[in-house]
Amino acid sequence: MARPSQLYLLSYNSVQALGWFVALLRLLPCLAPPSSVHSSYAVAGDLVCLLQTWAILETIHAAIGLVHTSPLLAFLQWGGRTHFVLAVVRQIPEVQSSPSVFITFMAWSISEVIRYSHYALTTLKVCPPWLTYLRYTAFIPLYPIGVGPGEMWTMYQALPFVKERKLYSGFFGKFSMSYHSFLVAVLAVYPFLWMKLYLHVFKQRRSKLGKTGGAKKRA
Repeated sequence: MARPSQLYLLSYNSVQALGWFVALLRLLPCLAPPSSVHSSYAVAGDLVCLLQTWAILETIHAAIGLVHTSPLLAFLQWGGRTHFVLAVVRQIPEVQSSPSVFITFMAWSISEVIRYSHYALTTLKVCPPWLTYLRYTAFIPLYPIGVGPGEMWTMYQALPFVKERKLYSGFFGKFSMSYHSFLVAVLAVYPFLWMKLYLHVFKQRRSKLGKTGGAKKRA
C-alpha cells in the first residue's frame, strides 16, 4: 500500500505534468499561421505563471526531506524562473509578444512534461527506461535554449522599460538602488547560476543512466 507521502508526490507531479502539457498544447498552434509566436503569452502566460509559482512546493519538498535533492538548487531554479515570469514578463506588456518568450515557454513546457511525468511514474515504480533516458537527455539542448535566447534575451529587452518606468522603485529605493541595476546584476550572474544547475543535472544524468545501464548488464 502506498504511503501518504507517495500519494501526495504522485498527485503533485501528475497535476504539474498535465498542466505543462496543456500549456504545450496552447503554444504549438502559435507555430502555424494565422497564429503567431507573438501571441504565446496571451495563450499560455497565465497558466505558466500559475504552474511556476506553485512549484515553490518543490523547495519545501527538498527542505523537509520528502525528495532527495538540494533545497538550495531547488530554490535557485524556482526563484530564477518565477522572477522571470512574474516580475519581468507579467509586468511589462511590451516584452510579452517577443519571440524570446515563446522560446522560453516552449523549452519549459517540453522539459517539464518530461520531468514531471518521469517523477510521477517513478513514484509508482513503473517508469519505462526510455522516459528515464529522455528525462536525463532532453535537458541538454532545452536548458540552454530556454536560458539564452529565451530568459536572458527577454530580460535584456525589458531593461529600457524597467528604467523608463522606474519599476519597483518603492521597494528597491529602500536599498539605495534601482530594479534596473538589480536586473543588470541578475543578467551578469545568471549564466553562472544557470551553469551550476546545468552541471548538477549532468551529474544526475551520469548517476541515473549509469545505474540503468548497469541494471541492464546484470540482467
